[in-house]
Amino acid sequence: MVTQQFEQRTRELIDSLKAICAAYGLGNDGNEFKIITQVFLYKFLNDKFAFEVKKIRPELAKVESWEAAIAAMSEDDVEMLQMQMGPDTARLKPEHFIAHLFGRQNAPEFAKLFDDTLRDIAITNNDIFAVKTDGGAKITLFDRVSEFITDPSKRDAFCRAIINKLGDFSFERIFNEKYDFYAALFEYLIKDYNKDSGGKYAEYYTPHAVAKIMAAILVPESVRGKVNNVSCYDPSAGSGTLLMNIAHAIGEQRCSIYSQDISQKSSSLLRLNLILNNLVHSIPNIIQGNTMLHPYHRDGKALKKFDYIVSNPPFKMDFSDFRNELDTKEHQERFFAGVPNIPKQAVDKMAIYQLFLQHIIYSLKSGGKAAVVVPTGFITAQSGIDKGIRQHLVDNKMLAGVVSMPSNIFATTGTNVSILFIDAANKADVVLIDASNLGTKVKDGKNQKTLLANEEEDDIIATFNAKQAVEDFSVVVSYDDIAAKNYSLSAGQYFEVKIEYSDLTPTQFTEKLQGFTDRLDALFAESAGLEQEIRKKLAGLRHG
Repeated sequence: MVTQQFEQRTRELIDSLKAICAAYGLGNDGNEFKIITQVFLYKFLNDKFAFEVKKIRPELAKVESWEAAIAAMSEDDVEMLQMQMGPDTARLKPEHFIAHLFGRQNAPEFAKLFDDTLRDIAITNNDIFAVKTDGGAKITLFDRVSEFITDPSKRDAFCRAIINKLGDFSFERIFNEKYDFYAALFEYLIKDYNKDSGGKYAEYYTPHAVAKIMAAILVPESVRGKVNNVSCYDPSAGSGTLLMNIAHAIGEQRCSIYSQDISQKSSSLLRLNLILNNLVHSIPNIIQGNTMLHPYHRDGKALKKFDYIVSNPPFKMDFSDFRNELDTKEHQERFFAGVPNIPKQAVDKMAIYQLFLQHIIYSLKSGGKAAVVVPTGFITAQSGIDKGIRQHLVDNKMLAGVVSMPSNIFATTGTNVSILFIDAANKADVVLIDASNLGTKVKDGKNQKTLLANEEEDDIIATFNAKQAVEDFSVVVSYDDIAAKNYSLSAGQYFEVKIEYSDLTPTQFTEKLQGFTDRLDALFAESAGLEQEIRKKLAGLRHG
């Protein structure tokens, strides 16, 4: 019940922030997205701080204003309180509190005070919360929010409207719940941006079904709670849906997250995701940059190898600008099956997923596991880089299996997708599942989307983890079987073709054959009659 109330209040907060943005001319503007996520985060950090200080000093939970009680403390006492807090909590000063800004909202130049407060929180907590670029620059936690309003005379009123919305409720009660804070915020927010801007924010989002299936197969129930001190990596992380799911499966304190993404917006969203999901310790490993050209994570000079890798990489993208830089001796071992050529036309359809897939295989530890979303065409291509990658996985016995998903599992793309499971420790049988007939089709705005029921998701997971063959759904095959089928990973190519036989006596056989003969004679007679009729009609036609 608490989580439902929280979700409802979260939606109300987002709606009210959107209404403020719309009133100041920022409705459905790219900057609206930044404002709402940053203001939400400011609110969240305040409430998390309140929750932590009341745990350390229970008497603060009993006073009328915990903010006033801390403001009355000496600097040394406040510093001591901050030192006792966990690493996931922002270090806030009394002047950073929402209550402090609320009390100062009628001061002149309030917008400057609001922005200065957010920037000071960012600077004070830079070591914990800053995301790095692959060039080493730091992207701080907050922008100067009021500056998104182009008319300076309206900035004070805009910031006053925001601060008045932030005291309406508190997240404190939810911190004891095991709840994915971010899902409520992100999905509710992205839904509108996807609809209003042709789905351009879809790059930040992977459907729940895909994320759940990946995590449950990579980290089955039988090993949960036993996996410890492992690294999880996504070379095209987006907002981190896949990383959050695998971190929840392993346990947030049992793993470290590593990521890289070329998009600055993605990296900021992922940082927000980590803060909301108790994974602040991994923020220093979040890198904004070009993974293919400048992979950042290393052990010494060599590229770092990971225990778990999850990814929903971009499928097609123009990378002609740096294609030739990748096709060199330096990158030959990483891109073992080759680098796609630059086509004369449709340069934007270059198969960049082939690079990501090879990078993932190269970045996997011995005994490591990976799950990657690929276009379904990858699993059957008869030649080229796709086949070279599949052959590498089979010949080196590092494949767990494939799940071919229903069409439109991603509402924003018509491309059919499969999930490829790589397991460097699997030397035995491989599971191939055809889940393309599952799911229910629903309208999602202008697009059609396929939703899997919970039971269907659970069936896929249970069948895969049990290595179970189910008629017309799954097969269990050897590496030799796959090699004999030209390295195809399509379950349908391994299903048995069933021919139904009927036992007939000679008399029954003769009767059946006579029935077919009589029917054919009747059809031939009807055909001859029609032929005569058509000839008569044609003969009667004259030039008019």
